[in-house]
Amino acid sequence: MAESLVETPLLETPLASLHRELGGKMVPFAGYLMPVQYPAGILAEHLATRAGAALFDVSHMGQAELVGEGAAAALERLTPADIQILKPGRQKYGLLTTESGGILDDFMVANLGEGGLFLVVNASRKQVDLPAIEAVLPAGVRLNRLEDRALLAFQGPQAVPLLATLAPGVAALPFMGVARLEIAGIPVLVSRSGYTGEDGVEISVPAERAEALAKALLALPGAVPAGLGARDSLRLEAGLCLYGNDIDETTSPVEAALVWTIGKRRRMAWDFPGAERAREELDNGPRRLRVGLLPEGRQPARAHTAIALAGETVGEVTSGTFGPSLNGPCAMGYVARPHAADGTALELMVRGKALPARVAATPFVPHRYAR
Repeated sequence: MAESLVETPLLETPLASLHRELGGKMVPFAGYLMPVQYPAGILAEHLATRAGAALFDVSHMGQAELVGEGAAAALERLTPADIQILKPGRQKYGLLTTESGGILDDFMVANLGEGGLFLVVNASRKQVDLPAIEAVLPAGVRLNRLEDRALLAFQGPQAVPLLATLAPGVAALPFMGVARLEIAGIPVLVSRSGYTGEDGVEISVPAERAEALAKALLALPGAVPAGLGARDSLRLEAGLCLYGNDIDETTSPVEAALVWTIGKRRRMAWDFPGAERAREELDNGPRRLRVGLLPEGRQPARAHTAIALAGETVGEVTSGTFGPSLNGPCAMGYVARPHAADGTALELMVRGKALPARVAATPFVPHRYAR
């Protein structure tokens, strides 16, 4: 009992000293001490990402390589994604699923060629995901944890043009393209992806070179540091799920409106964990659905706010905030399927008062990925 009461010390990323130097307000997040914002504030960081370029530290995420012949087929034992169709130099978003049909985590996977896959999983789930993957690996396939690497996200419409002044090859990367490059003389793995709804890149870099890389990026004209607060408001305006809020082991890919992550070949074989539940929900409809919500007025509805209709609870908000680009509140949540159509009028029970809202399509702010 005494052992369970001992607090686990918070971890820090390789950029912790730089965050403090830049005036970052540090808060606990997923077992790490991370910057929630810098002196300019969340609103300014959010709008800078939409208009220019912002640098986010996402080094708390789990990075790993899956190597060996049959690596893609091995990973498919835990996901409905079609990994074997992924070409070298390409990346995709996928879900790890449980036998009961829930979502173990969402992740990114890239094909590095020569039988190697690069994985990025959520910080809060890496101690669950990576052992689960190792448990299903056949002989000849191994998982290498990349604990000596940092991960930076450089996001916004000016991110790639600015970065191209340091690494011209980045401009040729298509959306979800991956390549090994050098930035300011530092060898990195770059993917043209991110979780803000904007164009940009994520950069895996050796931990000991992370601060030098971050400083080189922040020295580019107009580039600013951004923290967890702006990252959350950006991803919510973009209609993107946050694990632990919008998806978890109780939600299915169908309920979460993530059916598109189930590969066509996998939907024919139904050979992934939770396939029986997914198939039943696709055939007959799920009990509930993840929807976008636009409250009236200016007051946001936060996670766990009840969603009601005519006094009856029909769902719950999973994420909610004030959207700086929308200049108004937005939210996501799950509602009973009969009430999930766009335009449906509902009520959000905020501090005991019924706040009018309507179901709305996501993303709330159009994605501007490279095409």
